[in-house]
Formats: sequence, structure tokens, C-alpha cells
Amino acid sequence: MRDFSQRLRAPLSVLAVVTAGVLTASCSNGTPGAGPGSTGKGASAAPTPLPVIQISPVKGASKVRPEKNVVVTASNGELEEVTVQAEGAGGKVLEGEFDAGRTKWVSKGPLKPASDYTVSARATGKGGPATVTSSFTTLKPAQELRIADITPNVKGETVGVGMPIMVRFDQPVADKKTIEKALQVTAEKPVQGAWRWIDDKFAIYRPAKFWPAHQKIRFTAELEGVRAGKNMYGVKNYATTMRVGAAWISSVDTRTHQMVVRKDGKVVQRMAISAGKATTREYTTTNGVHLTMERGSPVTMISPGKKEGDPGYYKEVVDHAVRISNSGEYVHSAPWSVGSQGRANVSHGCVNARPDQAKWFYENFHRGDVVKIVGTNRALEWNNGWGYWQMSFKQWKKGSALNG
Repeated sequence: MRDFSQRLRAPLSVLAVVTAGVLTASCSNGTPGAGPGSTGKGASAAPTPLPVIQISPVKGASKVRPEKNVVVTASNGELEEVTVQAEGAGGKVLEGEFDAGRTKWVSKGPLKPASDYTVSARATGKGGPATVTSSFTTLKPAQELRIADITPNVKGETVGVGMPIMVRFDQPVADKKTIEKALQVTAEKPVQGAWRWIDDKFAIYRPAKFWPAHQKIRFTAELEGVRAGKNMYGVKNYATTMRVGAAWISSVDTRTHQMVVRKDGKVVQRMAISAGKATTREYTTTNGVHLTMERGSPVTMISPGKKEGDPGYYKEVVDHAVRISNSGEYVHSAPWSVGSQGRANVSHGCVNARPDQAKWFYENFHRGDVVKIVGTNRALEWNNGWGYWQMSFKQWKKGSALNG
């Protein structure tokens, strides 16, 4: 019999070869002989990637510390625009800077505590534009720092050339250096000046010399988001303008019993006066640079540390009284001592003046005007009232957190 298996094998082998050839042809779309990596006309190029934008703090972050910077970066492109804004009415837009290549943006200044922020960034590159939006929330401080009082801060007030700027906080400040950096004084006629911390809540600014007369001075406290201590941040910014008027300088000589008042260097009043009789320390007028602090008419003056019936007790009601220290010294009307004024010192420490001249002084003074007193053996303490000019500027600025 014939072997049919042999007869069938040949056609199947041929079929296999043909099929293989067809498969090989169908897998090639390029030119004959083109191998892997060919850049022939039929090869497809990889697409150019879009810019990639990254934002820190990350989206959804909470309890972000206010001193943290917002950082936006872009790869495969350049940043065109970055906006960081606190949400809500009047939400502040945060300032920031791009690097030289515009691939990085970093915020400037602190964030507002307990606030929601939205970050929007747009970049462009060869792959096209890209836009990203993110959001985060800053922490609520355990302690909030505010300014309790600024002196001077009376609307429309004109002050004297000796006037300091006094700032009292509602909380003890631990990080005084950081807070002091946030306190700025800008004068139309700039002079050197410095802050001095009296205690953890109280800071005072004075120039090295009296303010130049006739100008405005701007005080700002950019405290919002500034760290004042552990878990304590400023939560509000402050600003006020101080108007300095003429240079009123009064010179008192207790030895000649005279007071000379000058306005911008010109004598405008001469007054015969009577100073403290100096039988005790408390009845001795203090030497040094005083500032006018407040006024009253009438003012009741009572001997300190004494009660009615004690030796040396007194209770006097005086008119047109201008305070110049916290130890009870005033320039005031004293009709009872007119006979001694210009001749002898008979007061309990105040500067006594004739009623009409005391009234004139009362009506023309400003807070912060200068009263220089000489001729006694008792010096005004630098912290007695506004006796800050009793301290040299070299010593004064040692109380600054930035100079210590």
C-alpha cells in the first residue's frame, strides 16, 4: 500500500513557510530592512511633556505655621503667574518672588493665622500650558498677640519734638527680636532712633536727638502672623501717624528763678517762677530733661504718703496745671506764691508761675514738649514719667532686642 502520510507532509510544510512569510510582512510598516530605533518616515515620536507644577504646603494641609513660606515650583516649563490669597472678604494676596529662571516662586512675609488660603499657579512650556489650584489652612494660635495701647494716638493731635512712641502689648512677648523687626517708624525727616523694652509688654521708641520739627512720623506694626513666643502669634496689624509741631523748649533755672520758653529757637515767653523749697528730697524739683505729659484745670494735689493731720500734709487745688513727671511735678498757676516768684523757691517741688502766664503755658503746650530744669541736686530718673531723655542714646539702645 502507498504511504499516505508522506504524501500529506509536503503540502503542510509549504503552507507553514508561506504563512510565516505572510506574518513577517504584516508586522513591518517601515522601509525594508529598517530595524528598531529607526527614524524613518513612518516612526512615531514621543509627545513633549506638559509642565509639572508642585505646591508646598500640600493640598489640604491644615495647621500650617504662619511663618512657613509658600513655595511653588515648575519643571518642564516656566511659571507665568502665582497667586496666594486668604479666603473671605478682603482676603489679602500674599507677596512673593520668582527666581531668575521663573521655575520657583517663594512667598514673602508671614501668613495670617487661622485662615484658609487658595494657591493658583500657571506655567507654560514646549508641551503646552498647565494650571494647578490648591488650598491649605493655617493654625489657630494658642495665644493671640495684640497691641493694647499706642501713645500718641489721638486723632488730630500735634506733639512736641521730644515725644516718644510707646507701645504696650496685651501679652508678654518672648521673641522680642522678631516682634521688634515688625515695628517700623518712618519719618519725613529721618533721624537715628531705637526701641527699648521696658518690660515684656512695653516697648518705647525715641530718636537719638529730638525730632526735627514740623513733620509727620508713621508708625506701623506688621504683627499678623509674626511669632511672638511658643504657640503665640500676632493676629492684627496696626498703623498710626504722629504729627510733630514746632520745637517748644522751656528752660527753667531754679537758681535764678526764671523760665524761658522758646518756639523754634525764638524766645516767646519769659516767666518768673518759684521751684521746690528743697527742705526734703520730695520737695526738691528734679534736674534734667522733662516732657510735658498731660494737663488739667483744676488739679487737686495731695502730699504723697501722708494723711490729714500728719506733719507736712497738704491738699491744694490748682489751676492750669501741666504735668512734667510722675513724682508730682507740674508747671501750674500759684497766685499764693507770686511774691516769691523770681526771688525764692517755696513750692513742694512744682514750678509755680503767675496765673496769667501759667494759663498761657497751659494753652500752648503739647504732649512731648521739652522742659529742661537745672539748679538742683536731685536728678530726674529716666523712668520717672517720660524722663527717657535722661538716658544717653548709647545706653538707651542697649535695651533694644536687635542691638543686645
